[in-house]
Amino acid sequence: MSALRIVRIGTWSLVLALTIATAVVLWRGETMPPATQDAVAIGGPFTLVDTDGHRVTEKALEGRPYAIFFGFTHCPDVCPTTLSEVSLLLDDLGPESQKLDVYFVTVDPERDDPETLKSYLSSFSGRIEGLTGTEAEIETIAAAYRIYRRKVPTEDGSDYSMDHSASVYLFGADGRFRGTISFGESREDALEKLRRLVG
Repeated sequence: MSALRIVRIGTWSLVLALTIATAVVLWRGETMPPATQDAVAIGGPFTLVDTDGHRVTEKALEGRPYAIFFGFTHCPDVCPTTLSEVSLLLDDLGPESQKLDVYFVTVDPERDDPETLKSYLSSFSGRIEGLTGTEAEIETIAAAYRIYRRKVPTEDGSDYSMDHSASVYLFGADGRFRGTISFGESREDALEKLRRLVG
């Protein structure tokens, strides 16, 4: 077995373990009584930049249900797959999709400036808004949303990839966390979650 294959298997195993761990943490948060749930709140203040270079804060997310996904433009499979699936789900929702805001936040601000994000997202639904920022700003929102991210150098050390949480986070118009769409979840289940979110 080649070293590259071993690295890939190890990376996917880590992504799977993190997805399961995130799902358990989020499920426990949803089933806790209200007083305890506040202690594990997901979301919070942030300041980022959209693909047109405009500053965006958490205030932009208020008053409408939204879905938010964290990834990066050099991602080989998880990110483009998720963005393609979200694009199809928005089509499936039809006119109801206009009630939902969707955000893609980079975990790799070193390479993902507004122009790069804009070009990358042009391959997906025009309803998906890209957000980036400085390393400190991305760290702030990652901590607020309890996102795992880690830079992983390539085997020869000439480049790097990013390990990161792979779920789409769902929030109601009241700003409360409503659950996730997990990577690889069936389209039918994901669509039902979005219908409940915008209903």
